[in-house]
Amino acid sequence: MGIQTTFVMVKPDGVQRGLVGNIIQRFENKGLRLVGLRQLTPSLELAESHYAVHSERPFYSGLIEFITSGPVVAMAWTGVDAISVARNIIGPTNGREATPGTIRGDFAMDIGHNIIHGSDGEDTAAFELGLWFPDGTIEWTRDAESQIYE
Repeated sequence: MGIQTTFVMVKPDGVQRGLVGNIIQRFENKGLRLVGLRQLTPSLELAESHYAVHSERPFYSGLIEFITSGPVVAMAWTGVDAISVARNIIGPTNGREATPGTIRGDFAMDIGHNIIHGSDGEDTAAFELGLWFPDGTIEWTRDAESQIYE
């Protein structure tokens, strides 16, 4: 059990549908702390860097077109096991297969337009946080954590 920081992004479909507040509330209700927040329309360069791992896949160009089509909300969340906690809140990639109660289970019907992205591991989180928050994130004092964990 350790404190981690993870990257989460509400994609253009989630922003357009007005789901940002609901999504933030789910992470806050769980006990994660918001330490970074930016709303922006990703540049082509940022999108290509973020999704470089998928560059050889047939869906890559559509993914880049989608993620740059409108504003996203990029967030950094911190807490105990934040990466796996966030992934559980988000749910599986395919919204039709995601369990009700997860973000995708409640709001997504498609793999391509699935509302939200979350880092899948520590290395990915470090890369994505550096990409989207080049100036870093805010620091919470340990005292703030005492409100959540024993």
